[in-house]
Amino acid sequence: MTQTFNHDPKLNVEIAGIRFNNPVIGASGTFGYGLEFAELIDLNRIGGFVTKGLSAKPLPGNPPARIVETHGGMLNAIGLQNIGARAFIQEKLPQLKRYDTRIIANVFGYSDDEYLEAITILNDGDGISAYELNISCPNVKEGGIVIGNSPDAAARLTAKAKMASARPLIVKLSPNVTDVTVLARAIVQAGADSLSLINTIVGMSVDVVKRRPRLNYGTGGLSGPAIRPIAVRMVYEVAGAVAVPIIGIGGITSATDALEFIIAGATAIQIGTANYYDPRVTIKTIEGLSGHCESQGIASISDLTRSISRDQS
Repeated sequence: MTQTFNHDPKLNVEIAGIRFNNPVIGASGTFGYGLEFAELIDLNRIGGFVTKGLSAKPLPGNPPARIVETHGGMLNAIGLQNIGARAFIQEKLPQLKRYDTRIIANVFGYSDDEYLEAITILNDGDGISAYELNISCPNVKEGGIVIGNSPDAAARLTAKAKMASARPLIVKLSPNVTDVTVLARAIVQAGADSLSLINTIVGMSVDVVKRRPRLNYGTGGLSGPAIRPIAVRMVYEVAGAVAVPIIGIGGITSATDALEFIIAGATAIQIGTANYYDPRVTIKTIEGLSGHCESQGIASISDLTRSISRDQS
């Protein structure tokens, strides 16, 4: 039986025809498969969450060390460890369907065919609202090129994924590019229904005594408050370049942080790293957004999307 919660109607948003009770979404890789947070927060209260990246077949991920704390964030090189798309459908979805929240399946692969295989499996998963395509993976069939760093490769994969998908397609943009708007335009022209950004920024931390990287993989993805100004800037730029809804990601820890993204151009936001040290951060952010709308006389949070002014007077 699906549970319900009395939501603030001012926070309702819509993305690619999907209605979210509020714009606060748990980010992929930090929210597990959703059930990990069911004993910590009421999942009915959040707008939705994005699963850990799901591949067609299970993956063990990278050997440790896989996470390193940094100033203002963390580096991770988990290696996309996951139980696989089929196990997610069989083991997780039946329990998740009890909650009144949107489930977005993050999908990845190391070739176009692997992406499409995962999507085809997930199409049979009743209760999934949309797919989020993680294009920050190296394509092993093309010499290790990172799909999300090439507008052509990203557009090609998006077009194929859109054809295979039974649900709206959100594409998650890599920030490790020269001009994110070129990438965004190419992906939208290829058929993406929405964009989420940004993914983590490639970084490194070195152990000065051992004189080697602290992460076993060498480099890792930087996330947390340190990347928020970069993410806000990229959301602002992309919002001015494409017409599809945008989901902002990057170092959000509060309602104020979320509002920066929304005012810059996002329809909704995802919270990631902050979940590790404050499992209730999503709930606090929702309450803060509701309070802001109430105190400012804002009838709908959607009215704030891309309401930024550059007038300094």
